[in-house]
Amino acid sequence: MSEKLKTLFIIDQKDGLSLEFSKLVSMMNYTRVLTLEEVKDLTVEELDFLYNEDANSIGMLLAHMAAVEKAYQIESFQNREVTDEEINELNPALELGENARQQIKGNTIDFYVKELTDTRNKTIETFKTLPDEWLFQQTPFWFNQQANNYFKWFHVFEDELNHRGQIRIIKKMMAKKLQV
Repeated sequence: MSEKLKTLFIIDQKDGLSLEFSKLVSMMNYTRVLTLEEVKDLTVEELDFLYNEDANSIGMLLAHMAAVEKAYQIESFQNREVTDEEINELNPALELGENARQQIKGNTIDFYVKELTDTRNKTIETFKTLPDEWLFQQTPFWFNQQANNYFKWFHVFEDELNHRGQIRIIKKMMAKKLQV
């Protein structure tokens, strides 16, 4: 059993991270391990499967997870809103929709895993440089409300959890279609 798997169910201190960041990264790691387990054996055809003309594919959702994390890196690490130019760079994965259906396809699972891993590595390396107090700094957020950085990063993996549920539904729909 790998060291990472041995500690998957332990929310505790992580090497190189302060205690509060360790807690957050523990939850992010658990979420990511289960997401990757869900998709690890999918073919390009399965990653590109669309159950109807308006649907998201699993590949689109994986690309979206990485784009969301990149957007939150900008917003929270640089303490500013994502610019229109940056949104254009993150799209079509950030907003999904028709452009994403046309452009996010033909990639292997290794492509998506690398993008997710590289993005997460950048997040964790930045976390290692920040004090715990940073997590509790509040800034304006949705609906003219305040949010702290802890919530923003909770939202990153909460969004992934939501999309992992969609991935599971898409896989069931694929299996059902193949039985017909």
